[in-house]
Amino acid sequence: MPHVIVDTCIRDGACAEVCPVECIVAGFPENDWPWYFIDPDTCIDCGACVAECPVEAIFPEPDVPGEFKKAVDLNARFFSSGPGYNAAP
Repeated sequence: MPHVIVDTCIRDGACAEVCPVECIVAGFPENDWPWYFIDPDTCIDCGACVAECPVEAIFPEPDVPGEFKKAVDLNARFFSSGPGYNAAP
């Protein structure tokens, strides 16, 4: 089960720096994709990113709080129909 970054992400980037499989990408353009996203097909569920997030915005998918459930779909769409790994500032 992949991890998901939710709306409270402050785009710190520490999560992406520690990801051993490099599956965390900053959303771009920022107005459309306002936070970092985790590729659900590549995430190995190691949890390294969770400890690095300064605002506790990363959860295992089944544990995403109800008020942030929309982030699960947005995260998947970022890689399926959004810019995915091609996002670049």
